[in-house]
Amino acid sequence: MAKNLFQKVWDAHAVRVLANGQTQLLIGTHLIHEVTSPQAFGMLRDLGIKVKYPERTFATVDHIVPTDQREQPFSDPLADAMIKELAKNAEEFDITYFDLSTGKQGIVHVVGPEQGITQPGTTIACGDSHTATHGAFGAIAFGIGTTQVRDVLATQTIALGKLKVRRINVDGNLRPGVYAKDVALHIIALLGANGGIGYAYEYGGSLFDSFSMEERMTVCNMAIEGGARCGYVNPDQKTFDYLKGRPYAPSEDEWDSAVDEWKSIASDPDCEYDDIVDIRAEDIAPTVTWGVSPDQGFSIEGRIPDPMEQTDENERLSIQEAIQYMKLEPGQPIKGTKIDVAFLGSCTNGRLSDFREVAKYLKGHKVSPDVKAIAVPGSQIVDAIARQEGLDKIFSDAGFEWRAAGCSMCLAMNPDKLVGEQLCASSSNRNFKGRQGSPTGRTILMSPVMVAAAAVCGKVSDAREVFQFNED
Repeated sequence: MAKNLFQKVWDAHAVRVLANGQTQLLIGTHLIHEVTSPQAFGMLRDLGIKVKYPERTFATVDHIVPTDQREQPFSDPLADAMIKELAKNAEEFDITYFDLSTGKQGIVHVVGPEQGITQPGTTIACGDSHTATHGAFGAIAFGIGTTQVRDVLATQTIALGKLKVRRINVDGNLRPGVYAKDVALHIIALLGANGGIGYAYEYGGSLFDSFSMEERMTVCNMAIEGGARCGYVNPDQKTFDYLKGRPYAPSEDEWDSAVDEWKSIASDPDCEYDDIVDIRAEDIAPTVTWGVSPDQGFSIEGRIPDPMEQTDENERLSIQEAIQYMKLEPGQPIKGTKIDVAFLGSCTNGRLSDFREVAKYLKGHKVSPDVKAIAVPGSQIVDAIARQEGLDKIFSDAGFEWRAAGCSMCLAMNPDKLVGEQLCASSSNRNFKGRQGSPTGRTILMSPVMVAAAAVCGKVSDAREVFQFNED
């Protein structure tokens, strides 16, 4: 019987069906960081339990680590305590730990692929909602809570209900100035923040075939923002080329057999899906959010919706609440909205390819004097290569602060926070109320190049106009 990738990977990792109908699922790879793991390790100690398979768990620091001051002890005592706790736990339980001294530290969803830990056909779990990123490699990757982190540490399994699978085909070519982030935001706006509940999203079509691994990671990263439990792309030659030679990838002697196995887990051509959505790439424009949920987004040419035009009361109230919080007016164009902060980074768009692309257009421009702009590489390796290529200088010359690796202003569990009602043009993944550190701070999500355009102009702008993109 023909199967899609999700069914194949699920069946290969199913231990048994539990009495409540859930499946006990083996987790091939467990990624941990400093924020959601301390309590889980504490529970293990309370129960007198060791980590079941420590060689399958990998740790790094990202959420709370400062990006401007790296000397320890950190000025924030909570950050300092959390990082010391992770170091203690990694040593006690014999877990591989990419700390600040290794040159390999970074955002967990950047480090996993970078090190070759993320591989096709595996199940991956992490105490972080954007674990779906790893699905770009043909893995089934879940964000989990602290009690499930404990379960994986203790048993290498978690209990989950089996998902339906929605295939999202995007065919055709993106227009100049339109990026993978726009694709992600377009899909979420189209299907809704709750549209993926109960589903795994399989992304495919000619556009995803043409996408780089970094572009696939960007879209899979935001599957969770559309309500999906995970998102993935079938592995192909690009996947294999990306992984070959990386530290934790199969050795040369094992490589050919690994690739054969990876090829076999791709969805069968005649498999079935629970739902199929077809999208034309040419219909996607540079996309930005206007509200307080990632699905409240539209084209850069969009105007703020009028809640009074909505017939559904819940939708009307949702729009009204969002525009009041964002301090916008119905009918107002989003283009031209003044910004205070520009943030480039996060597990969505903090990879080397993101900074390279922005640098191509930013060179020779200056950040508006009214804007605070920061660029935060996703890992120490991204930082090192960017510096070798002179990207950090291009950003610094333009007026961006070039920071050290970490999650930074994406969730502001560190010193990088909005102040008061500041509005941020952000390349991150969530625009929830208070997400970037201030309970009244405001966030507009967009692609990295659009963030650069907003930084230069001091307002939400169309990067195609600012940087004179050629339609040819």
